[in-house]
Amino acid sequence: MDLHGFLKALARRWPTVAVCLVLVVGAALAATRVSTTVYEAGTQLFVATRAGQDTAQLNQGQTFSQARVQSYTEIVTTRQVTVPVVKELGLRTTPEELASRITAQAPLNTVLIDITVRDTAPRRAARIANAVAERFMTVVEQLETPKRVPGSQNWTGEETSPVSLRVTQEAVAPAAPVSPRPLLNLAAGVLGGLLLGAGVVALRETLDTTLKTIEALSEFTELPGLATIPYNRNASKQPLVSADEHSGRAEAFRKLRTNLQFSQVDDPPRIIVVTSSVSGEGKTNTAANLALLLAEAGVSTCLVDADLRRPCVASAFGLVRDAGLTTVLIGQARVADVMQQVAGGLSVLASGAVPPNPTELLASARMEEVLKELADMHEVVIVDTAPLLPVADTVGLASFAHGTLLVVRAARTRRDQVRTAAESLERVGVRVLGTVFSMALVPKGGRYGYRSYGELPAPRTSVPHREAAVPAGTGEAGWAGEG
Repeated sequence: MDLHGFLKALARRWPTVAVCLVLVVGAALAATRVSTTVYEAGTQLFVATRAGQDTAQLNQGQTFSQARVQSYTEIVTTRQVTVPVVKELGLRTTPEELASRITAQAPLNTVLIDITVRDTAPRRAARIANAVAERFMTVVEQLETPKRVPGSQNWTGEETSPVSLRVTQEAVAPAAPVSPRPLLNLAAGVLGGLLLGAGVVALRETLDTTLKTIEALSEFTELPGLATIPYNRNASKQPLVSADEHSGRAEAFRKLRTNLQFSQVDDPPRIIVVTSSVSGEGKTNTAANLALLLAEAGVSTCLVDADLRRPCVASAFGLVRDAGLTTVLIGQARVADVMQQVAGGLSVLASGAVPPNPTELLASARMEEVLKELADMHEVVIVDTAPLLPVADTVGLASFAHGTLLVVRAARTRRDQVRTAAESLERVGVRVLGTVFSMALVPKGGRYGYRSYGELPAPRTSVPHREAAVPAGTGEAGWAGEG
């Protein structure tokens, strides 16, 4: 996933980023609120040698002090320092706990020692720091004072330390605590929340194998994307679009009609199967509206409900379902006897009674004859079928068609499902005309901010075909030239 794709994913999944941001910032604020307030007081010591006034001696003393100060910092937290301080100040803590709150360091190439003490009370922090400094100076001078060894010939008669420590800066009660820092914690929470949100989005995008755009679908399947049908929450209540409707959904179906017509100008398909990988992808909705708009544009169209497991076409148009395709297939009626008409000149062949063996019926020679008979009576036959993956009904039926439309639901159908569906059609030699990206979330007013207010049909090109009995009002012209 490149940077542009990642930014689009962030914009699409902004609620995830917002939730992560709120959670981490809330945790940071909660941690700030429950954290113990800590103050820090510091004192500074200067280490000198008891050298003479000679320059050489002063330089030697300076070098000696710099070499010693690094070792002195390790003495600050020893029990020789902490035990007397605890007793002197009457602290309610152990020497080890006090040592954990003391820090000593010597800046490089200096003879200075900085002692820092942390405590929950500012004044007590300063008192402890000063007491530690006083005790530390005493301990160091005691350690540096040479011991008299009886009978030693090197004894000089002096029992003073060669180094002396002085306080250059006494500790004072700090005005503000060093911990917690609300602004710093808030900034860390914001940054951490954004990073967490970006990480969660990246993880979800990596694990999510669904297709988000029609461009991604076309690139994945190497099939033309004929239309993107926007999501409409009222589609279940009002599945059909009308000729005078100019909503984004209606314009998308008109675009599907136009793209399908002009993409197959040289070899216009007469029988088109509309299917999908799994159920719930909007194939019946697509088939019904495509057939309806073709009929309203003047193309003689027949819509066949060949989904014999869950037929929905009759209920969408408010027609009778009991007599239809299965009635014709078992020889109980002719096509003309069970064909129903709807407004706009569309002919609908409902599913009929649900049979116990839909796969065998749809793959039978009689089904092929029925489709040819419908193609002789109409310019275009749109066939709504069952999904490809759950059942085998469509694979046998699709071989009788001139082309197939594969409907893919946006952000719901997985890549492996689309791949398996396309491969199943390819194995039986079915020509896939293209894909339809359904139920996609698009900006209000259309992706490009342009709204179409009308559409003029292009002149229809006459395509001669074999003579057949055509009912009055239907034409024999091909439909590829209609816009």
